[in-house]
Amino acid sequence: MLRAPSSAKFLLLATSIASLGFATATGAQGAPDDLTTMPAVSDDYQPERTPWGDPDLRGTWPINDIAEMPVERPDQYGDRFWKTEAEIAAEQGRVEQLEEAYENEDEEGTIGLGHWIEYQAGSRRTSMLVEPASGKLPALTDEGKRLASLNRSSWVTGQTYDWVDDFDSWDRCWTRGFPASMLPFRYNNGIRIFQSPGYVVITLEMLGTRMIPVGNTEQWPAAVTGMFGNSRGRWEDHNTLVVETTNMQPGASPLNTATRGVPPSNTLPTSGEATVVERFHMVGPDTITYELTYSDPVVWEAPFTLRMDWTRDDTYEFFEYACHEGNVQVRNYITANRTAREQEYARGQMVEPIDPDAGPPPAMDPASRGVGNDEED
Repeated sequence: MLRAPSSAKFLLLATSIASLGFATATGAQGAPDDLTTMPAVSDDYQPERTPWGDPDLRGTWPINDIAEMPVERPDQYGDRFWKTEAEIAAEQGRVEQLEEAYENEDEEGTIGLGHWIEYQAGSRRTSMLVEPASGKLPALTDEGKRLASLNRSSWVTGQTYDWVDDFDSWDRCWTRGFPASMLPFRYNNGIRIFQSPGYVVITLEMLGTRMIPVGNTEQWPAAVTGMFGNSRGRWEDHNTLVVETTNMQPGASPLNTATRGVPPSNTLPTSGEATVVERFHMVGPDTITYELTYSDPVVWEAPFTLRMDWTRDDTYEFFEYACHEGNVQVRNYITANRTAREQEYARGQMVEPIDPDAGPPPAMDPASRGVGNDEED
């Protein structure tokens, strides 16, 4: 992997069975009697208001507790949106194992996976997908398959590396993509919401801040694009922020490979026709039901909708996602891969030599690990 946070947070919290996704006083959606049905989002809760009268979504909403929820439903759950109580209880064992690893590392003075993985058992849901009801992503169109085959990433098995454009946007520390950036990973899962009159700002612990104007705002011209696109918000009913996003820049995968239950390789394409509609439903004082519908008719045969609960934790601390600093791996991938291919060619295992016009490997930061940059201005 090419990226890592500067300091892993130690958030290995075992969750009691009583709080494993059941309906609670916080307003989180509980499982119905029929586990194959998905109830509508509740609109009963009346949220507090900001001083200027908008529903108050401000706070910190880390999504570690849904980090193990896959986007697509695993086959073992059949047509169920929800896990059984026995399945949820079995998950507690993994939490306890990870918690033990964390404690052992502290006692031994070592740091390993116990200090990296932010995991909480507790999601009663079998997947994020609520539409299609099958829990499976729609198929890619023929054009979507063609575009995916052209994309490059460090996650592609057997790919060669000659230049920085052989890596995806996450490899290069730009962005995890959109709406991928709103979905969980294994760490740096903090989400913080700020509000002011006419704006909602969403700060992500991993790569990025979204500034969303709320009210009557115009869409950008088609030629203007951004990695997070052009988001425009409006208040709906008494408890819901609706955000519509267009003008997304092609290049980043809309579903990041590090989120569970997404297609491999991080090469899903984004076309100029992609749109995202998000709904932030405040369903309790400490719960937002987050819902997004993604549509890209160039790439996907149908839209799809994801839904998950966010839980407030204003004690959660953000840590710097230090991806650029000392990121020697892009250069190392290129030099190592070229060397391997040169050796194969010398042994007669490659038909063609390395392309002499591919360009030199990117120069490494001279401050990184004492390796100098020999290029002259």
